[in-house]
Amino acid sequence: MNCIIVDDEPLAREQMQTLIKEVSRLEILGKFTNALTALDFLKENDVDLIFLDIEMPMVTGLQFAAQLPRQTLTIFTTAYPQYALKSYELDAIDYLLKPIEKSRLEKAINKAEVYRKLLSDDTEKSIIESNTVDFLLIKSERKFHRVNFADIRFIEGLKDYVVMYVGNQKLITAMNLKTIHQKLPQHLFLRVSKSYVVNTKYIDSFDHRNIYLSEFEIPLGEVYKKDFFSVFSGGSLNPEE
Repeated sequence: MNCIIVDDEPLAREQMQTLIKEVSRLEILGKFTNALTALDFLKENDVDLIFLDIEMPMVTGLQFAAQLPRQTLTIFTTAYPQYALKSYELDAIDYLLKPIEKSRLEKAINKAEVYRKLLSDDTEKSIIESNTVDFLLIKSERKFHRVNFADIRFIEGLKDYVVMYVGNQKLITAMNLKTIHQKLPQHLFLRVSKSYVVNTKYIDSFDHRNIYLSEFEIPLGEVYKKDFFSVFSGGSLNPEE
C-alpha cells in the first residue's frame, strides 16, 4: 500500500513520516501542507491511504475527505476529539488523536490494510439471498451459507459495502447499512451511528461517546444516542448526563 500525509504543521508531517516508517512498510508518496495541493496530486496519482489533519486553512480535512474517490481510505490525525463522530460519517478508517502513539498508529494501519484487501476487486463479495426470523442466507464462492443473527456481533458500513463481524470472520456485502438493518431483528440490533449497527447482546459497556464490544470501540452518534439509551437501558438512563 502507498499513502500520503496532509497536515499544515511541518513538525506534525515529519513526525508522522517517522512513525509510519517505524511501524509499517507503507510507501509514502508525498507530504502536503494543505488539501488543495493534495487534491491536485490525487488527480494524477492513485493513492491507497491518506493521513489527514482536520484543522487546516482554506479547506478542512473533513471537507477534503468528502471529495475523495471511493477507493481511497482515510485516517484522520488531529488534536481535537470533538470531530471523531463526523469523521466516521465520512467512512474514515480510524481517528488518531495527537500526540499519536506508535502502537495506536500501527493498529490503524493494520486495519486499513485489512479493509484495502476486503474492498479490492479480487475479494469475493457475498450476496444476501434471503432472510428468516433466525438467520441470513448468504451466497459466497458459489455456496449458500447460513449466518445466524445470534452470531453477528456488529455490522460496519464502509464506502459502498457493509462488513459483518461474525465470530472471528468478516463478511463483506455490497449493500448499504440501512438496507441490511431492515433485514435484522429490530429488538436485537440497534443502529448506533451512521456507520454501525450492533447486536445488543455483545455490548460489554458503554458511555456517552462509545460502545465497547470486546476489543472493539464503536462511536455512539448524537442522532442515535437517545434511542440507544432508551432501548438498551429500558429508559432508566439519561443520555444527556
